[in-house]
Order: sequence, then C-alpha cells, then structure tokens
Amino acid sequence: MKKTIAILFLSIIIFSSCEKDDFCIQNPVTPSLVLEFYDANNRESPKNFSSITVWSESAENKDNLFENITGNKLEIPLNQFATETVYNFSQNGVVNQLTIKYSTEEVYVSRSCGFRVIFNDVSFESDNTWITSFTPQTLTTIDNQNETHVQIFH
Repeated sequence: MKKTIAILFLSIIIFSSCEKDDFCIQNPVTPSLVLEFYDANNRESPKNFSSITVWSESAENKDNLFENITGNKLEIPLNQFATETVYNFSQNGVVNQLTIKYSTEEVYVSRSCGFRVIFNDVSFESDNTWITSFTPQTLTTIDNQNETHVQIFH
C-alpha cells in the first residue's frame, strides 16, 4: 500500500512539474509596407511595372531587395530599428527614390511569439521621376500586411 501511495505521489509531482509547450500559432510578424501600382492616366486600374529593381538606400551592403521583377504589387520591409527607410526603384534605368518616415511601437503578442513592431505616423516622400504620384501622403499606422497601404501611379 505504501508503494502505491508513493508511486501515485511521485507521479503527481512529475506530471504537475511539466511545462506546457508554447507554440506561436498566431502571426506576430512585423508588417511590411504594401505598395500597389496603378496607371497614372486611369487611376482606377492597376498597372504592371516591368523589370523593376528595388534596393534600400540605408542597407549596409546595398544588395537589391528585388531585381528585374514584374507585377503590380510589392511588399517591402521597413527598418524597425530606425525612424526612416529609403528605397530606390529603378525601371528602365530611371531611379525613383521613396522615403518612408515613421515611429515604431513594440507590441507584446505572447510568451511564445514575443514582440512585433507596428509603424505609426507614417509619411511618404518621393522625387517623382517615373512615379508620378502616390496616395496617401500619410498613414496613421501600419499594423498588418493584408491590405494595400500606398497606391503608386506611374
């Protein structure tokens, strides 16, 4: 009887001391900036860009983020350790520079997922070479990447 009680007591101690496995099942990803390109003459219809190359001005090694890609939508990361990210967009040898300014806010997701960063008070500036305009000029926040943040007209 004493052995049964001892085994039961020992089993309770062992199983109660186990930690719950933590898996991050949420998507705590720091969002990227989503750009969608439109026809400058017909602002309602998306327009593909062709052979575009994109690189960050602030990257140390200046490697291309995208090289010779075609499409009408891009997701580009913002530097969460700075308050500004500058990207160069080159199409047919013409470079357009887009400057994104923002403040960052770390948001706690969970113990297993950690933190993610959202971007607040976001503003955009462009030297408008082959990109003729964009909307909006400012955003309150970027906290997901499921929607287009900026429409670029070219």
